[in-house]
Amino acid sequence: MRLHVADHPLVAHKLTVLRDERTASPTFRLLVDELVTLLAYEATRDVRVEPHEITTPVTTTTGVRLAEPRPLVVPILRAGLGMLEGMTRLLPTAEVGFLGMQRDEQTLEAITYANRLPDDLTGRQVFLLDPMLATGGTLVAAIDYVMERGARDVTAVCLLAAPEGLRVVQDAVGERLDVHVVVASVDERLNENAYIVPGLGDAGDRLYGVV
Repeated sequence: MRLHVADHPLVAHKLTVLRDERTASPTFRLLVDELVTLLAYEATRDVRVEPHEITTPVTTTTGVRLAEPRPLVVPILRAGLGMLEGMTRLLPTAEVGFLGMQRDEQTLEAITYANRLPDDLTGRQVFLLDPMLATGGTLVAAIDYVMERGARDVTAVCLLAAPEGLRVVQDAVGERLDVHVVVASVDERLNENAYIVPGLGDAGDRLYGVV
């Protein structure tokens, strides 16, 4: 597993406002959108491209364009939905799938309750979106889910990660270089309720309100 922590003053600034409990949902959603676009720049550094010939006003030249099959962006419901627009702003030609997963609050294991993905992901680059990498169970389950269907490599984009969750992912995927995790910050720890500390609370509730 490869880990990239975005070290940039704009990322740190936006993350500070996100953490503030006084930040209201509309502002929170806007900042998540902006922050994910910054993270997406790093997450797509290895996106596959192919040569493409074009004609400029001066001459012909060869550039690049996104290769086929197109990347697949997969927000993990529900909180991952708040990251979708920020990601597709940078990858507008990507396809979008959805994966519904939630953590059992008793066992802390991930449960899959919805799947809107192609059955065959052979050769696809997949970008998983989930704001919080806490225990790591949900992300490991999502990685397994897409790789069992043939995904070539997987990049997870998260706002925050806990060291405990990163260890779980590392133990699950080992030294595989086709699994990449991009985060804005690695926080201190998990608390007794498996929330990231200092964290920013429940990302879904802060994005959409308590349901």
